[in-house]
Amino acid sequence: MGPRIGIIGGSGLGQTLEAEVGGREVQVDTPFGRPSGPILVTRWAGVEIAFLSRHGPGHLLNPSAVPYRANVFAFKKLGVTHILASGATGSLREEVEPRHLVICDQVIDKTFKRAGTFFDEGLVAHVEYAEPFCPKLRRLLIEAGRKVATVVHPKGTYVCMEGPQFSTLAESRMHRDWGGDLIGMTCLPEAKLAREAEISYALIALPTDYDCWRPHEPGKSRQALLAEIIGNLKAVTDQGMALLRAAVPMLARQLDEKWPYDDALAMAIWSDKSKVSPAVVERLRPLIGRYF
Repeated sequence: MGPRIGIIGGSGLGQTLEAEVGGREVQVDTPFGRPSGPILVTRWAGVEIAFLSRHGPGHLLNPSAVPYRANVFAFKKLGVTHILASGATGSLREEVEPRHLVICDQVIDKTFKRAGTFFDEGLVAHVEYAEPFCPKLRRLLIEAGRKVATVVHPKGTYVCMEGPQFSTLAESRMHRDWGGDLIGMTCLPEAKLAREAEISYALIALPTDYDCWRPHEPGKSRQALLAEIIGNLKAVTDQGMALLRAAVPMLARQLDEKWPYDDALAMAIWSDKSKVSPAVVERLRPLIGRYF
């Protein structure tokens, strides 16, 4: 049996994992192409996991170019049932300081270039998405967060923009008015695809700066600001690693329990199954095979 816990993160997290525990790299083909890169299968915190660097080796894929469908489908093929994701963000709230962690509970989708579903041809499915992140997995991360030496916010609304440019000042202020707590570029469609794949998914946001709504300190150079953000990224990535290190063994003990979205597609497939092409069923078999 393959790894049931998948971790998606940035390049720094992957380098830390490889240096810490090694493992083997697996190439996975999917109907949606190759994932961002090889998937590292290893034992970490006493549990077998699969790790994928979202932006690929060397961080060469911008947020719009990440092959989200291939990434999630590859995890599904490997047997992953739970994804713990992390990603750097800007903070839209004074109280969400750089180097804190946020266990997101809501998301606002501002992306427009990305394929956001597995079911865009030959089959129609509409999954429920009122709670975009698995509440049971979120509770586990919040509990694990008590073991981490930083503030862990138990909720937050992530505004996912297309990028790769950062927000204008007007946009940043608008995102705050919308109720956004964080701004990032990678949460979607990743979280939506995990729901379609019946994978429990939760996101640890890693705030590195305050976005542009908050004025910078007077007299601070651009070089100094960049150095500060890079320092924040390293520190918050270390905190995210600490949270994952605490959460993974906890999750391993609960894998065989009932999870909220184990059967997310049960009521979601609207197509007449008798009219769905066998070729479509075969193409998407890891996702829908048990319903046909």
